[in-house]
Amino acid sequence: MTRSIGAVSHGILDYAFAIILAIGPSVAGFPTGRAARWCYILAAVLFVLAVLTQVKFIRLHVHAALELMLAILLIVMPWIAGFANGTNSRNFYVAIGVLLIVLWALTDFRGRRVAPAAGRGAGPAPPAPPAPR
Repeated sequence: MTRSIGAVSHGILDYAFAIILAIGPSVAGFPTGRAARWCYILAAVLFVLAVLTQVKFIRLHVHAALELMLAILLIVMPWIAGFANGTNSRNFYVAIGVLLIVLWALTDFRGRRVAPAAGRGAGPAPPAPPAPR
């Protein structure tokens, strides 16, 4: 599988996922209760994880492992926390968890993405080094 998302793009998407988790309960129709509380807590966890990774306090491979665990937790959380009967909350948690796993699977956490071939979106060539004097 080609891992086509770089670390910077992944970081931006992490912040977007944290925002989605924070506003999700109101938008998806479960603004109060246990499901909403856990959503706010997990949004804060994802936000803090993104910030700590951005400031280089947490290494990228540790971030990857923690994010995969968070995604799996999101998928099973409705059954663990006892709100699986709430269709909106259950479906929201499972959907966000699956999307986080897809993001995790598509991210190149090791920085080994293959650069595009010249002439196919590679951008301008780097400037030539200055001539020796």
